[in-house]
Amino acid sequence: MSEPLIYLDNNATTRVAEEVFDAMAPFLREEYANPSSVYPFAGPAAAAIAKGREQVATLLGAKPEEIIFTSCGSESDNAVLRSAVKTQVGRRRILTTCVEHPAILNTCRDLTQYAGVHVDYLSVDSQGRIDLDEAKALINEDTAIVSVMFANNEIGNIYPIRELSRLAHAKGALFHTDAVQAIGKVPVDLQNDLTDVDFLSLSGHKFHAPKGIGVLYRRTFAPFATYLTGGHQEKMQRAGTENVASIAGIGKAAELALLHIEEENTRVKALRDKLQAGLVATCPDAIVNGDQEHRLPNTLNICFKYIEGESILLRLWDRAHICASSGSACTTGSLEPSHVLRAMGLDYKALHGTVRLSLSRYTTEAEIDTALEVLPPIIRNLRELSPFGREE
Repeated sequence: MSEPLIYLDNNATTRVAEEVFDAMAPFLREEYANPSSVYPFAGPAAAAIAKGREQVATLLGAKPEEIIFTSCGSESDNAVLRSAVKTQVGRRRILTTCVEHPAILNTCRDLTQYAGVHVDYLSVDSQGRIDLDEAKALINEDTAIVSVMFANNEIGNIYPIRELSRLAHAKGALFHTDAVQAIGKVPVDLQNDLTDVDFLSLSGHKFHAPKGIGVLYRRTFAPFATYLTGGHQEKMQRAGTENVASIAGIGKAAELALLHIEEENTRVKALRDKLQAGLVATCPDAIVNGDQEHRLPNTLNICFKYIEGESILLRLWDRAHICASSGSACTTGSLEPSHVLRAMGLDYKALHGTVRLSLSRYTTEAEIDTALEVLPPIIRNLRELSPFGREE
């Protein structure tokens, strides 16, 4: 590639940190033993799993024995919801939100068809916020589990997990949060702050670990029935030979995330704010979506009325090799507008012109300056071509 890449799609995935790659490399070459084997050659692989477990636990403020390694956040989400309907005997309801990731929404839909479960959905207002009073009214003695994402992958909203988990426990329900987008961006302390969270999902590739490795946090004694059976791995909680190299990688990524969490909430946030202010000032009819007060420090979801988001993305790539997205990477290719923005009641002239720009600690100010130079002319040009853009 002749031109440098400007990557502003870090909510879709992140680059693997060099330190993470270096931590993984020995287990892809020299230390290739099965960690369950009894001979000494397997010792380094088993030790790498134990170290990775401790590193992830430290990031979450958890105990190492509460960490279950999975293949991804979606697997962790599936495991929790399917377990809850088995272990919570006599409780047949799940409470979640209408703006969850498809890993939650589609699993809930599946459980209604095959497990006789009823799902209640919390609504959101025009800024994507939920109402705690509505949650309190919907949680009852028939609720098996409440599952609410820590932070929204599209608009970046951070939800009141502490309060929601307490409401769930007050009615005897389990509580789970999909924290895939939050980990590495905002502090999470499960032992001293979020003490009513029973389960938490995360995915390594969202904070500079490789794809294909995830974690399910399970609080000690929280009821759990595994759905992936087989061998004895992960203390019989998740069968399958461990992905040793990726566990070493996610452990190192967790260690780095702790070191850089302040940077995420200062320098990265300042760059996001500069990008937002510049676009709002230079692009008429630009609307920032989501809760401006309780939001991830790296995420900007902005709509440019009267034009198509996909056209914006293509021109960003053609003119400056800028990577961005129009919403969740897990729904790319769908012609349907974002379910999150639809739930917020966004006008149809704005709904299709939405772009998500998400930064990381590798994002530079020069890259933000380039985006601010390139994007406004693209918006002006597309509006000139659009019949909607000439209406007002």
